[in-house]
Amino acid sequence: MADFRLDAETRTEFGKGSARRTRRAGRVPAVLYGHGQDVVHLSLPAREFAAALRNGGTNVLLTIVLEGKEQLALTKAVQRDPLTRTHEHVDLLLVRRGEKTTVDVPIVVVGEPGPDSIPNHQLNTVSIEADATRLPESIEVDVTGRTAGQNITAADLVLPAGSTLITDPEALVIGFLGAPTAEALEAELAEAEAEAGIEREESDEAKAEGEGDVVPEPQDQGSGESMDSAEKSADNG
Repeated sequence: MADFRLDAETRTEFGKGSARRTRRAGRVPAVLYGHGQDVVHLSLPAREFAAALRNGGTNVLLTIVLEGKEQLALTKAVQRDPLTRTHEHVDLLLVRRGEKTTVDVPIVVVGEPGPDSIPNHQLNTVSIEADATRLPESIEVDVTGRTAGQNITAADLVLPAGSTLITDPEALVIGFLGAPTAEALEAELAEAEAEAGIEREESDEAKAEGEGDVVPEPQDQGSGESMDSAEKSADNG
């Protein structure tokens, strides 16, 4: 696991105005706490902190250098601007080498399930306890060839050596459903339309099938003479 060094500066001013000035200066407001020490208000270099998260993941181990003293820390909470996605505030937790800590680790899915199965993702992260200096960036889950009913629970995950699962072992991580048939989809759509009070218009093909072969009724042609001929014969008679 990579270790990223960040040069921190102590903050003596607080409040929204102070935080805005800190961010304009290219730094991120932060607090550092843990191991029973008082909360320390500091700031981190914004660009370097963003690079650490981008390259090391959410559980990246940071070496915070403050007034010449180095301390190890993990990010416990990160606030982002909803529009710019820039970091607005960071909570840092002090840790020591060899110390166990509990973190949420992202799940990364690899492989393709069977052609007739649909994966249903239930958990995006799982909680584990591990050495603070050996936290995994993610846990891979291979779904290759999985078919309906071959579900994956938290207990099926392959954890890094020395890690302990905290999430309920029976918790469903990924379920696999059978792909519905065209008939099932059509029936489900028809049921939904019926519940919504939508009446379907009968297609031309269905109308044709319902009408069958229509044979026109024969008209009385008489002797085959036209009407004009018959009228002329009557006048001559």
